[in-house]
Amino acid sequence: MALKPGDCLQLCRSRRRALLPLDEGFHVPRSLRRWLSGDHFQLRLNQAFDQVLAGCADRPSTWISPELGRLYRRLHAAGLAHSVEARDQSGLAGGLLAIGIGACWIGESMFHRRSQASKVVLVRLVEALRVGGFELFDVQLSTPHLERFGCVEISDAAYIGRLRQARRRRATLSFGDESLSSEPWMRE
Repeated sequence: MALKPGDCLQLCRSRRRALLPLDEGFHVPRSLRRWLSGDHFQLRLNQAFDQVLAGCADRPSTWISPELGRLYRRLHAAGLAHSVEARDQSGLAGGLLAIGIGACWIGESMFHRRSQASKVVLVRLVEALRVGGFELFDVQLSTPHLERFGCVEISDAAYIGRLRQARRRRATLSFGDESLSSEPWMRE
């Protein structure tokens, strides 16, 4: 089912928003560097969206309800929700579920089936977002895991200002031969 004009989402707002920097503030932990230098994982874009959604929801306690799963699939069909997948010789090793609006990338959830897979996704994704002209990588909530990569929190007011600017710009995300264009979002 495609999104129609007039469909809307109710967004929950927080007093603080967590961002991963897309500049020199992003930090790659030393322990991860050997995983980045080899061919441990191949990254793909939107090749296994349903599998990534299922992987993100496959936890003892999850916020991704069946209703939200259906909504993410509709957003994916509309070109707004995306998956970044890490694959190895055994198949899907990990991935990230996100929303792309203009030059804003909103990380929704991540999972891994093999050690380091989601971390490699995160680092390679930041590199690709930089190259593609993205201005904002919203990870919503800061965690000790994300703080290792340089995650910072900003006020809701500062976030809204940055979001308004970023959503009006076009950006591109590419991994190998696969790419997507994140179109500007002009509606208020």
